[in-house]
Amino acid sequence: MSIAEIKKNAEAKMAKSVDALKNELHKIRTGRAHPGILDQVSVDYYGSMVPISQVANVTLLDARTISVQPWEKGMGAKIEKAIRESDLGLNPASQGDLIRVPMPPLTEERRKDLTKVVRNAGEDAKVAVRNLRRDANEHAKKLLKDKEIGEDDERRSLDEVQKLTDRVISEIDKLISGKEAEILAV
Repeated sequence: MSIAEIKKNAEAKMAKSVDALKNELHKIRTGRAHPGILDQVSVDYYGSMVPISQVANVTLLDARTISVQPWEKGMGAKIEKAIRESDLGLNPASQGDLIRVPMPPLTEERRKDLTKVVRNAGEDAKVAVRNLRRDANEHAKKLLKDKEIGEDDERRSLDEVQKLTDRVISEIDKLISGKEAEILAV
């Protein structure tokens, strides 16, 4: 494995860590509604559990209301039950074929709790990135030990991996602060 491969591998894995953090932050509910909140809710569809988006149209009615339009008549009650039983704390209401899911306003205490959750998710992502940095540095040191590269190449590799790590961690910090601002905005 060459230095370029080590760096490329570390960069790809760090990007996956950032994507995982974005996915995690996307699931955290803010005061505003967005259809992605219901992505993790599954509904019983002829014996198999499938995401709501595969059995209904999920759209926004306004800033605080999600509408769910089932594609089949009999699915409305099942979808409503699945949303109510999810851990999202949502209370759907049926209006004929349409299911309205109003987003309750967040209390100040709940907002502070959510910012702690966001910080913890960010810290977990940073730990993952630092572990990837350590692995990349160990690979470079092993190449030096096996005399496949010189000390200058090893030093350059360590510096490049550190710069990559700093860049990714600053991106994680931006994601965290953006999500915190979104949660704390009333």
